[in-house]
Amino acid sequence: MELKSTNFIFSEKQNLYKGKVRDVYDVNDKIIMVATDRISAFDHVLHEAIPYKGQVLNQLSEYFLKATSEVVPNWLEAVPDPNVSVGKKCEPIRLEMVIRGYLVGHAWRTYKSGEKMICGVKMPEGMKEFEKFPSPIITPSFKALEGHDEDISREEILEQKLISDKDYAILEDYTYKLFERGTEMAMERGLLLVDTKYEFGYYNGEIILIDEIHTPDSSRYFYSEGYEEKLKNGEAPVQLSKEFVREWLMEHGFQGKEGQILPSLPRDFVELVSERYIELYERMTGIRFARAYSPNIEKRIEDNVLAYLQE
Repeated sequence: MELKSTNFIFSEKQNLYKGKVRDVYDVNDKIIMVATDRISAFDHVLHEAIPYKGQVLNQLSEYFLKATSEVVPNWLEAVPDPNVSVGKKCEPIRLEMVIRGYLVGHAWRTYKSGEKMICGVKMPEGMKEFEKFPSPIITPSFKALEGHDEDISREEILEQKLISDKDYAILEDYTYKLFERGTEMAMERGLLLVDTKYEFGYYNGEIILIDEIHTPDSSRYFYSEGYEEKLKNGEAPVQLSKEFVREWLMEHGFQGKEGQILPSLPRDFVELVSERYIELYERMTGIRFARAYSPNIEKRIEDNVLAYLQE
């Protein structure tokens, strides 16, 4: 049974925000984040939900948040249910700190068009798709309240006073440190962390990491085995990420552009996506994924969260 949407009442005084994938409950001084099985691509939520995707994202994010808590402070306090994380309520900073270790995705599409600048960062000449940058580059995006997030440069961020120079320096420092740690953890498991994004917020005046990290929704991975050979031969490395969902949509005429119709995923492809998510969890953690099957997943979540809040 997939979890497509929730509408819990955990408190008389609560706010509910439905993101593309998560339903976020603002209760007193806590944020209750429910990871649903929705999946998005090109800023559109697909018609189909992916079995166990929410559990994978929630537990994988928990794994990485705990593994990086000594590097950067974060919001997480408890995981009362396989699909739920609870933590500190923060004032979000409306920037996504995107960091790229390889020339792929949006960066490659920009590069291929002949434009070598992205978010104010100059990319080296003569690079090939999938090639590793000499050093990781940070390409921030501004989180729009509606519609697509927008590329933005460091200079524009500071000129528009979206954040102070001092605080932006902290965001950059935290981003590099998290990416370095994520890269090390990926390499230990035979993977290359290609690119990812981090979000931050203020808690009692301190900048801390919020949301998820290093999941297949926020990150892209290559298998390290065979990467160099495929790069040399001009072939695409084997990916372990959500990119293959985007590729399927593009093959079926959808890139989120005006006038395009969002296609429905066939059931066998939905099952394949589910297995890919589970594979990444097991590959990244070395832990066998335990499917938390429940005939009534909403009731399970509600009971577990209410029990946590009562404690």
